[in-house]
Parts: sequence; C-alpha cells; structure tokens
Amino acid sequence: MRAVCWYGPKDVRVDSVPDPVILNPRDAILRVTSTTICGSDLHLYNGFIPTMRGGDILGHEFMGIVEEVGPEVRNVRPGERVVVAAPIACGRCFYCQRELWSLCDNSNPNAALAEQMWGYPPSAIFGYSHLAGGYAGGQAEYVRVPFADVGMFPVPEGLEDDQVVYAGDVLATAYMAAEFCEIQPGDTVAVWGCGAVGLFAMNSAFLLGAERVIAIDRVPSRLELARGIGAETVDDRDDVVEALKELTGGRGPDACIDAVGMEAHGIGLQGAYDRVMLALRLTTDRVTVLRQAIQACRKGGKLSIAGVYGGFPDKLPIGALMNKGLTVRTGQVHAHRYIPRLLEIIASGRLDPSYVLTHPLPLDEAPRAYRAFNDKEDGWIKVVFKPQEG
Repeated sequence: MRAVCWYGPKDVRVDSVPDPVILNPRDAILRVTSTTICGSDLHLYNGFIPTMRGGDILGHEFMGIVEEVGPEVRNVRPGERVVVAAPIACGRCFYCQRELWSLCDNSNPNAALAEQMWGYPPSAIFGYSHLAGGYAGGQAEYVRVPFADVGMFPVPEGLEDDQVVYAGDVLATAYMAAEFCEIQPGDTVAVWGCGAVGLFAMNSAFLLGAERVIAIDRVPSRLELARGIGAETVDDRDDVVEALKELTGGRGPDACIDAVGMEAHGIGLQGAYDRVMLALRLTTDRVTVLRQAIQACRKGGKLSIAGVYGGFPDKLPIGALMNKGLTVRTGQVHAHRYIPRLLEIIASGRLDPSYVLTHPLPLDEAPRAYRAFNDKEDGWIKVVFKPQEG
C-alpha cells in the first residue's frame, strides 16, 4: 500500500509499505477514505518531537471503512463506515474508566520513554513518534486500529467524510478546549490561532453560550473565515494584549484558548529571542501565544491550552498566572468522550465542519501539501487526503 512516511525534518515522502495485518484480538483493519494534515503534524515535520524514525507513517486524524476485525471486536462490522479517535485507549484501565482516554495506561508500549520526559506516560497516538507508542498512522491506504472496540465510531447515515473526519481529533480538541473555559452567558472568549482547531474552538464557544469571540492570527484568509463565523479579529503582529484590553473595556477576556502551541510566531525582540534560544537548543517551545494569553486573560479567568507543547519552555510568566488567580486546563484530547456528541451535533445541522476544507488532495500530493501548510500559504486551512483516489 501507499503511505506518507517521515524521513527527517521537512522530508516526507509517499512510499510503498507492507499492508497492515491483525496482530491482536481487539484490532481492526481500516480502509482509509479520508485523512488529514493536522497542525500538530507540523511539529513532527519540523523535527520538534523526538523519537521519530525514518520510514514512520504519519497521520492521526482519519476515517474509513472497516475491512477486517479481530475476534474480540463485536461492536463494529466489516463494511461499516467509522471515525477513529486519535488517541489509542484500552477502555479498561483506571483512566479510561474515568473517561480520561488520552491518559490510558495500557496503550503506549514505550511508556518508559514518555516517563523520562513528563514523569508519567500519556496514551499512545497514531503516527506521532515512538514517544507516543510508535504506531503507524492513518495517512495511508490502510491502517491497523488497536483497541478498535473502543476507538471506532460509526458515522450516521447521510453525513459526508468532509463533515465528520475532523471529529476524531481537531473538532474534539476544539470542543474540549471550549468546554474547559466553563463559559457563562455573556462571556468573551479569545482564541489564538485561526487554523482548524482555532476555528472549531470559536464555533464551540458560540455553541456553549459565549456572547463574543475574538480571534487572533495574521493570515488574511484565516481571519476572514473567523469573521465569517461571527468572531471579531486581531492581527497578531499588533500589540495583542493591549488590543484585547481595549476590546473588553480594560478587563480582558473571560477565557483564553491557545490553539497554536509550541511553534508560535513572535514579533520584535521577544520573538527574536525565542528563535535564537530554540536554534541553540536552550528551549524546546516557542511560547509567544501562551505568554500573551496569560497576560491578557482577566483576573480570575480561564486559560485553556489546546495547542501541543512538548518540553521545557523559557520565560513563562508564572507570576502573572499565579497572582491573577487563573484557572488552567489542558491535555491531549479525550476524543472518545466527545466524538458521539459531535457526530450528533453535526447530524442535527447545528455545525457543518466542512467549511474548513480548502485542499482535498490525493495522497501523492503529500510532500507539496506539507510544505504549503507549514509555510501557512494564504488559503491553506485544512488538507484532506483521499488515499483511495488519484
């Protein structure tokens, strides 16, 4: 089969690789019909996530048709169309029983590596380095899905791939991020980043009752999409903190969502400092957005971190975080908790996520698509590969 494989920073190729097979009784084999480039895939593309190996298959946001199931998978059948949760979870451990699916104790065979980085291991994630289990990803014609009896979700009749493929990761991530804000009637929510996660976080904030949403980005097409769903906008090359104060009467937003993560762009001396520190390997993450969100959020407000961070950032304003009494919530998405709810919302017509899709492409276009998406070329919001086409 064909698959998108990583060979080093900014070096992805479409290769021929062996077809996956059933290895465990709770496995399934999925014929992938749609798979995306997620913003967090760019951290792999740029070499910021350790433990990648040449030939690793990328991709953690995908869906398709079940081809084969192991003997213990009884809730999905061959021929069914399903969305797959990006985190891999066993469904039976302490964390899964509490619906903390991305913290599963049993799915990551390389837990010792993660313990060295973070103290305790999270769950495995498809196609996201050996730190996250080393599982082959879904940017391929076929993929093995471990624990398929808890990680696959049938798609309601009448819904297209382009509406539901995002439910397995970015839409669930965005909804969780907005839910973490504990939005009250009349609240103002600021969202950094107008990629798919940021845009869906804005949709979710409105669905959960926010009165105002303010979007921060610099790419014109992304800001235009944010305005199209009702958000006010701020160009991140301006003084973002001052702009947010002005828009909120000096108080600051009630909640702030960081939908950017470890590769945030910066401006001025602080941005230059971050780039130099990263080049010298004296820090692991560029935290411009996180700094701004901490500084901008109103006293007693909520800070929700949906963007991925990997290591040990520099110059984080912990004093502001503590003295302003901010509540912080974060984590990899507990996708299994949210996918059924999101499929219901989409089926009801309250949200059609397909508006973010700008580039439906055959799998062979992956190297070009990664370059354009990474460079934030205007108009590139969301790439969806169709592995069975082209």
